[in-house]
Order: sequence, then C-alpha cells, then structure tokens
Amino acid sequence: MSTRQRVYLDHAATSPLRPEARAAVLDALERFGNPSSVHAEGRAARAVVERARTVIARAIGAERLGELVFTSGATEANATILASSDGAVLASAVEHPSILARPGVETLPVDEAGRLALDALEARLARGDVSLVALMLGNNETGVIQPVAEAAALVHAAGARLHVDAVQALGRITVDVAALGCDSLAASAHKLGGPKGSGALWLRDPEAVPPLLGGGGQEGRKRAGTENTSGIAGFAAAAAASEPPADRLAAMRLELEAGIRGIAADAVVIAEGAPRLPHIAAVALPGVPAATQVMALDLAGVAVSAGAACSSGKVARSHVLDAMGIPAALADGTIRVSLGWSTEIADIARFLDAWSELARRRPRAAA
Repeated sequence: MSTRQRVYLDHAATSPLRPEARAAVLDALERFGNPSSVHAEGRAARAVVERARTVIARAIGAERLGELVFTSGATEANATILASSDGAVLASAVEHPSILARPGVETLPVDEAGRLALDALEARLARGDVSLVALMLGNNETGVIQPVAEAAALVHAAGARLHVDAVQALGRITVDVAALGCDSLAASAHKLGGPKGSGALWLRDPEAVPPLLGGGGQEGRKRAGTENTSGIAGFAAAAAASEPPADRLAAMRLELEAGIRGIAADAVVIAEGAPRLPHIAAVALPGVPAATQVMALDLAGVAVSAGAACSSGKVARSHVLDAMGIPAALADGTIRVSLGWSTEIADIARFLDAWSELARRRPRAAA
C-alpha cells in the first residue's frame, strides 16, 4: 500500500511536515551564514532566527514578556529547567518521561480523569523545600487538560516556580503564558507540522535559569551551540500556520468517538468527561491488546499508537493510565488516535471501518 493511500492518525507522536514549514526550511538552508557572525551572510541568518523568535513568542502570548530560547526540542527544554532546581521537584504522575525520569522527582497523584489533585499539591507545598513544580498543559496520551492556572497560584504562594510542558497544546488550543501563570514553558516544532529537532523554552525570569549547555554566547548565553536556523524557521512557519483549529479537530474527534461507541457498546473513551485537547482520543477495546490493534490497523493502512510505551520489544503498561486507576483490562486494550492539520473526515471513516473489523473478530467472551 502506498503512503498516499494510508491514513495517518498519530499526530501526537509527530505531524507531517506542513508545506509552509517545508518552504521555510528550504529558504533558510540557502542562508548558510552562522547567525553569530557579523558579516552580511551571518546577519541574514540572524534575521531568520529573530523573526522566528517573534512569531513563536506571539504564539504563546509572550511577545513582550520574558525570553524565548531555542533548543533541540522539548526534552532539552525540560532538562534545562529540571537542572536549574536547587530544591525538591514535584511533578504530576502523568507527566512526560523526560520529566519523570529525572532522579529525585516526587510525583503527585491525579484524579480518575487524570487531572492533578490540587489538594495534594497544596499539602506537599506546605511542607516547604519545594523549588519547582512541573505540570503539562495537555496530556500526550489522553489529551486531558490540566488545571495549570490554579496550580500556578498555589506554587507561587509557596515561593516555588511552575514549569509547563505545552508540547501537545500549542497549535491545538490557545496557549498564553500570562493566563497560565507559569514561569517557564516548553514547546516542540514537530508536533505542529514543523521539522524534528527544533524546540523552544520560554523563561519568565531568564536570570533564574542557568544554561544546560555552556561554551558559547548563543541564545542570550542560555543555550550554547550554533542555532539550527532552518529548523527554527520551519518551527515558526508551522506555528504561524497553526491557528488553533479546535472546533474542526474536536468535531472529528467526537465523530470518531461516537462511531466507536456505535461499533462496540463496551468500548471506552478514556477521560471522556474531562476537559481534553481537541485532537487526542484514548480508546479502549476490551479483549484486544493494544499492540494487536496497532498492528492490525497498520496492516489496514491506518497509523495510530498504543496507549502503552514499547521498550526492548516488550509492551509496558502506560504510567498515565496506571496513575488514573484505569483497570488493567481496559489499559491493556487502549490505543491513542490523534488528529492534526492534515486529517480529513474521510480519515475518520477509514479508521472506523478498520477498527470495526477488530471489534467484530473479538472472542465472544470479550464482546
């Protein structure tokens, strides 16, 4: 089956490169000067970087607030913030592994919808010694939106900083650092239809965060190394083209979820009643392992992801679903379907056709 005939519904993992981003990357590749050089070639490259900085700052509501530092991606941005902490670091139990894998991070519980338990946060802050709290804006597996502004008020009252991973939210819903009240924010280009290997870290108070990578004066001495001019240009082009299409994406997601319920009465949409990002649906089909669903759908020409992470050839249960208290039978049968800028309503129909075959072939005891 050709790529043209396939249906791609894994935008939460990465989005196809937008035409606008491709054009911006190719144009920037012609501006080969080092952005730190003072000659005409260097100044031309610097102009690309600074225009992009303005565009992305505008996309997160930070045009005249704080500082935007370009990174290799959100993982590096998260690592930079974590390394800046001189006290206890708290994180919700559903954060991305780039946060939770840091030694010493204390996890906070979430409710059955996957939202941070604010009372637990407040109680832990009251004990003192906390310097940083990490809370993603929208979850990458379930799409659940976190109470970031409410958490920010508690964190600041305790004299700590709040870091937000906005990777899945940017370009899907309005992201405004002022409204969120966060002290730092991480973003990534390739989730929007930009190139891989380009990200950004916004800092409300740049002086409070030392560089993770030293050795050069690039990025206001916040991130050493020659800037990835073409990747940065593509990031900005994707961000500019990604006016949050929440209504369109949410309508297609709702059609997908309604179709699933029509096919299998026992199918479950995870966190269906919670506020969610418009493009992510985590759906469970009891009796059919997630890996089986992903492989069968792939053979049918539909790309989705498992709700669990795959490591060394073995499927491990999702830490997100575990933290939410999802029963094993549901967690093991959960896949993630994620929509994006290239998704069309016909893609939803193709997915439902292929998924209906999985439901129809289930063992009778599971149906």
